[in-house]
Amino acid sequence: MKKSNLRIALAQINSTVGDLEGNSRKIIQHINRAKELGVDIICFPELAIPGYPPEDLLHKPKFIEDNLRALKELSLCVNNIVAVAGFVNKKGIYLYNAAAVIYNTRICGIYHKMFLPNYGVFDEKRYFEEGDKPLLFKLGGFCFAVNICEDIWHECGPTRTQAKSGAKLVLNINASPYYAGRIKEREGIIRKQAKANKVAIAYANLIGGQDELVFDGQSMVVNSRGSIINRAEAFKEELLVTDIEMPEINRKPNGAVIITDKFYPVEKTKIQKKEVRVLETVVEIYQALVLGLSDYVRKNGFQKVVIGLSGGIDSSLVATLAVDALGKENVTGLFMPTRHSSQESLTGARGLAENLGIKFIVISIEQIYNMYLVVLEPHFAALERNITEENIQARIRGNMLMAFSNKFGWLVLTTGNKSEMSTGYATLYGDMAGGLAVIKDVPKMLVYELARYRNSLGTVIPENVLIRPPTAELRPNQKDADTLPIYETLDPILKAYVEEDEELEKIVASGFDKETVAKVLRMVDGSEYKRRQSPPGIKITPKAFGRDRRMPITNRYKV
Repeated sequence: MKKSNLRIALAQINSTVGDLEGNSRKIIQHINRAKELGVDIICFPELAIPGYPPEDLLHKPKFIEDNLRALKELSLCVNNIVAVAGFVNKKGIYLYNAAAVIYNTRICGIYHKMFLPNYGVFDEKRYFEEGDKPLLFKLGGFCFAVNICEDIWHECGPTRTQAKSGAKLVLNINASPYYAGRIKEREGIIRKQAKANKVAIAYANLIGGQDELVFDGQSMVVNSRGSIINRAEAFKEELLVTDIEMPEINRKPNGAVIITDKFYPVEKTKIQKKEVRVLETVVEIYQALVLGLSDYVRKNGFQKVVIGLSGGIDSSLVATLAVDALGKENVTGLFMPTRHSSQESLTGARGLAENLGIKFIVISIEQIYNMYLVVLEPHFAALERNITEENIQARIRGNMLMAFSNKFGWLVLTTGNKSEMSTGYATLYGDMAGGLAVIKDVPKMLVYELARYRNSLGTVIPENVLIRPPTAELRPNQKDADTLPIYETLDPILKAYVEEDEELEKIVASGFDKETVAKVLRMVDGSEYKRRQSPPGIKITPKAFGRDRRMPITNRYKV
């Protein structure tokens, strides 16, 4: 059987939900670039035209029609190359997560996603119907298939049927969200499917931030022996071009869509392959946060951000991420001391700002705080001071940050981490006030790890910030450990309960004090109302609050 090289390109693009014109323009640019490189087939990510996930935009009939119109206009720009692009198809009253195969201005065939994920961050069954035809396509003597994301994860899914029917290459288009360790899972599935079905697989994935989600790209091409032969970088737009040796056939496989019989592969200049290594986990997470932050700000029409700097590790990391994502000229830090703020905090915050080169403003809120106390004194006179007076300080700071936001159009970045969000160790309308909770899904101990990693590239976070005991400084000599278990104990308990859904007894059996575990679980369960009112945060763990974990606020079930 004759074998020839087929040149494919995986367009790892950053699309924006709802930007039909901009997404189409980007697709056309990549098609034109691929043609210059002699590419035969180019693939774009899942729902590349409307953006992913479009969510309830799919309930708007005009959005669906505009998406179909964009596909039609796009197809008129496809000449002398095969393009595979994701869009929303409509048949009667039903919608489908679809891939169009386009050649010489003609939509040759449309594949409908067969396995619709309905877990974690996914709820595709809310919007789409399942497809039922595992299509094949014939391009000259080459036979290939197309499927979409979740389809490739099922051993008895369309990949097996397509391979048995004669496909020698499967083009799998994806919008697979990131979390730490996800790339290893993907690699394992793709390599296993390729080897089991004796078929090459080209896996094209989306990159970019969309609300809480980050898409990491890391597209790959795997040969029929299950070996990765090419890989795209993480968190970057890229056109990954690969030559795949494939057998040519004369017959038409049953049910195959003929794109053209007049396709003859020609010798091309060899593509230089670059080596791309999978990132270390801490580097991967840091880059995910930077991209998620950058896209959230940019795609929502902001340019600059403002952060309440406390001299602590959380706000220091958020400010550093913001500078890396947006540039130092677009970041402002506010330090807002009261009688409880230490000189050490001011030194840490100022040192960070100087190292980052950001604008640093000090505004004492002591006078405002004192006015609150004076006004409330007749009502609180017979009562001891408690968390009420602590939270007043946090809420004044929230108001100050929002004042700068309103006046200058800056987005407020909140600085709470996942350990605090889990236990409710945060103040509604205070330190939780803002537009994006950058490290909402980052546990406290990981905050330190990320800070040390960033300092390894060049010191920006002062050493005194890294080594001082965590404190909210809302009362004299306050430490986080006064209220919470130490983070080395707290974070593993939270991981077991929040991310792994473990019960109290099992967590205790893994080596933790029962009273401590019970206290933590009560704090988590009692704080759902706070989390429901918090800004969106960037997902970097397998189970984040919000899209992943949706617990009722009113809930009497206790573990």
